[in-house]
Amino acid sequence: QLQLVESGGGLVQAGGSLRLSCTASGFTLESYAVGWFRQGPGKERVGVSCVSGNDSPTWYTDSVKGRFTISRDNAKNTVYLQMNSLNPEDTGIYYCAAASMCDYVGLSIYSAVEYWGKGTSVTVST
Repeated sequence: QLQLVESGGGLVQAGGSLRLSCTASGFTLESYAVGWFRQGPGKERVGVSCVSGNDSPTWYTDSVKGRFTISRDNAKNTVYLQMNSLNPEDTGIYYCAAASMCDYVGLSIYSAVEYWGKGTSVTVST
């Protein structure tokens, strides 16, 4: 079965940190650009960060630059999103997505995403 599975979400206080993981099964992530989308309460799903298939370059939306770091471990077929200095605006469901290029994540082009995870919930309290 071809799927992406996210983990690592939870409830954290403002200023805290979480690390999200996205692990693929049934296919190899190495050849894909892998990104994270966020859907806040009552908001559209938007791209937050992405790492390209060759691990460079990476992309971040402006609101998370300097706070989030995306990385991949091809041996584990996993992509991580380290989130530091979290604030309530980071609250939402975080979805992992695999696509042919990070441009699709940056532009939130859902139809170009080849694989989606089911999401993991992140709640940042004040």
